[in-house]
Amino acid sequence: MTIRELVLKRNRPSRAAGFTLIEILLVIVIILLLAGALVVFVLPQQEGAEKNTTKLLLSNLASALDMYRLNIGHYPTEQEGGLKALLTKPTYENEKLGEKWQGPYVKPGTKMQDPWSHDIVYEVEDLTVAAEDKTKTRLPYKLYSVGPDGQPDTEDDIKYLSESDAETDSTGTGTQ
Repeated sequence: MTIRELVLKRNRPSRAAGFTLIEILLVIVIILLLAGALVVFVLPQQEGAEKNTTKLLLSNLASALDMYRLNIGHYPTEQEGGLKALLTKPTYENEKLGEKWQGPYVKPGTKMQDPWSHDIVYEVEDLTVAAEDKTKTRLPYKLYSVGPDGQPDTEDDIKYLSESDAETDSTGTGTQ
């Protein structure tokens, strides 16, 4: 090659390396489309997973409550700490009851909260009302999550129902 050919090659304008504005915009549009598809398909799956997780938690707590009742002879009362009595031994007036406690009944570190960070609600039912209604075999307690909205007694509440209640439940919010 001669010197003249080398000089001509250097002076010749060549296409600059890099991306054009249109190529960059096209890549951004593709990324936004993928992100939009991810939101449309993944978020509904996450909501269903949160509800299923809450149903499993309620079922585990109901089993723990049953084990507590088998050992102590009654479900935990408010004075005994409610659901906290499943994790830590309450102080009983009767020492013999304290000796029967075989807990913890749930795995240590278990949070008594739903995936939306709302506390699980445990309410002991009035046994006199349950005795009057002998047609149903209802649980002597209510166990439920207030759901994503955090408001009690709304459609999104997730309730633990006994098997007989689940058969008559038409809303589909039961765990059984």
